[in-house]
Amino acid sequence: MALDAIYEKAWSERRFWRKLGGHATAAGRQALEKSLWLYYALQNPDTPKWARRVIYGALGYFILPLDAIPDLAPLVGYTDDLSVMTAALATVAFTINDEVKRQARDRMAGWFGPAGAPAGAPAGAPSRAG
Repeated sequence: MALDAIYEKAWSERRFWRKLGGHATAAGRQALEKSLWLYYALQNPDTPKWARRVIYGALGYFILPLDAIPDLAPLVGYTDDLSVMTAALATVAFTINDEVKRQARDRMAGWFGPAGAPAGAPAGAPSRAG
């Protein structure tokens, strides 16, 4: 099975929110924001199928426990995750519209406050409305 198929198969919304909730502080604001851009682009029904596959692959890599640099490694643990998400974002940049960015910004503000000061880690899966 091809590696991209493994990551696509690893994707699930539940695992995505669990990963964000459990690692929000360590992953950092930048990685969270990028993952939310991809997540909300995936939720958009106008996102083409080929772009969805790219996004599934990147988010699958993010939530899969096995990756190139273990997430528990201090300071560098999320650099590979961020690199994969950045590459995916470059590929599907046209899907990251103002609405996607607003949804991600609102979610981040709910977690960290409007100024970006940490107010606590995400507590788990949000409602479908957010």
